[in-house]
Amino acid sequence: MRLVLPGFAFLAELPEQIRAPRHVTPRSFVPKGSVGIANNQTAVYPNDTPGGWQIIGNCPLPLFNQASPDQSLLKVGDRVQFHAISKQKFLSLGGRLWDA
Repeated sequence: MRLVLPGFAFLAELPEQIRAPRHVTPRSFVPKGSVGIANNQTAVYPNDTPGGWQIIGNCPLPLFNQASPDQSLLKVGDRVQFHAISKQKFLSLGGRLWDA
């Protein structure tokens, strides 16, 4: 069974060199904001949830807010780039630390 989450930000296809398979057994906990790769896709988890994607980072910005009129920070056709930031910057943007 696959679970589809509201606000799960599916992004464009990945180059062959960085594609990675889904985990055979999903994790019981993936933190909100986790950036994951599964096969040729990348996505950002909107909430704390179980999940089977390969986690490569975390986005401190809330990309989905069901209570907001627009709900999603991202719109169809938006270009997304991820950049390394300091721990201090991550926390100042609302990021949460978690144990791996």
